[in-house]
Amino acid sequence: MFFRKIAPFLVALLMVSQAASAASLGDVVSTLEQGYSSLRDLQAAFSQRTELASVKRSQTGSGELFIKKGSSSGAMFRFNYVRPPQQIVSNGKTVWYYLPENRQVMTMDASALFAGGGGVALSYLTGMGTVSRDFTVRLLGGGRDAKGNYLLELVPKKPGQAFSKLHLTVSGRAVDEFERTGRASVPFPILSSVVFDQLGNRTVIEFSKIRVNRGVSAALFTFKVPAGVEVIANPMGKK
Repeated sequence: MFFRKIAPFLVALLMVSQAASAASLGDVVSTLEQGYSSLRDLQAAFSQRTELASVKRSQTGSGELFIKKGSSSGAMFRFNYVRPPQQIVSNGKTVWYYLPENRQVMTMDASALFAGGGGVALSYLTGMGTVSRDFTVRLLGGGRDAKGNYLLELVPKKPGQAFSKLHLTVSGRAVDEFERTGRASVPFPILSSVVFDQLGNRTVIEFSKIRVNRGVSAALFTFKVPAGVEVIANPMGKK
């Protein structure tokens, strides 16, 4: 009988305690922005799932991601997809999209890729963007998932973007440390991201085995076209 009476009280007390310990939206955003200021390079495994609204089916992929902050050339990145086999590489000026099964590589100016609107999301991923400047940010749902990580929804402030919103899962440990020390010591606190485009499609990317500031070589971000592979220049500009 005593347990029946005390159990609801304990549950309520636990809920109040959890709510009191939750970080503010400003602290979560500061964890991202200040942490990214120290990001020089990144290497991580990723899994990707794209849900296509028009045909009600999904596409999956996985592989390894490399990012390196550039100087005047902008951010450099490399996606090595294991499944399906393909590579997307950029040295900050040129983007190469290699499809080994088709024996083709498409090339385009990096500025053209960023001009499509996806640049804001990509620049954020590469640490070149400022969240509070580019997005209207709010905590999503209850603000945290079952593991204590923070859930954010980011809506672009500029109209006409290629995507409608972005969801991020931010490491609860990174935010807790920021609150405790007043310093963001995790350069890449993102555990997963979800991009929603204007057509209702969504792409989920989950990150694991994250390694930062290990001195990734800039040579990794220049693509060497294999012999016998067709080069298609600027396919986005062709009519």
